[in-house]
Amino acid sequence: MSETHGPAGIIVAQAATPGTLPVESGVEIAVPAGEAHGSNFPPFDVHTFPSQLLWLVIAFAALYLLMSRVALPRIATILEERHDRIADDIEEAGKLKAESEAAAEAYEKALASARNKAHGIATETRDTLAAEAEARRKALEAELNVKLAAAEVQIAATKTAAMANVRGIAVEAAGAIVNTLIGTTPAPGAVEEAVDTAIKG
Repeated sequence: MSETHGPAGIIVAQAATPGTLPVESGVEIAVPAGEAHGSNFPPFDVHTFPSQLLWLVIAFAALYLLMSRVALPRIATILEERHDRIADDIEEAGKLKAESEAAAEAYEKALASARNKAHGIATETRDTLAAEAEARRKALEAELNVKLAAAEVQIAATKTAAMANVRGIAVEAAGAIVNTLIGTTPAPGAVEEAVDTAIKG
């Protein structure tokens, strides 16, 4: 160590060896050799390894306790709740699927029954309408036969009356013609007999 005199006559101690720093108060402050040269980083300093290992163990133990007592139980609870919820959803979906299949089967049965009933009703209605139509046809034919018979009777009566009128007119016309031709009125019986013969012939 060397001494120098300052402006006020104060002796200033100067570090003669590495590891000491000069100060104006004349006191030497010891500094580690590694720090004086700035070559060692504290986490890499072998002198601090035990304390670092101790804090590492303490931090690991605290993290382990935190994970095992707080985080992992919560995660396990969440996973269990999610598993239960998924199982419930799957069970509910199965129930809904079974209900939908049962409803579809019931719908198919109801549709088949409705089709059978509709077919039976259509067949019954067709048979009923055919029977009614047949009855109406027979009634109409009977009515027409009655009217036809009545018309034939009326026609025959009209024809008889017409023929009687024609005979009377023919007798009168024949008598008038004979009277005109020969100037003598013929006997009514002879004229009627001649007209009847002509009509029948």
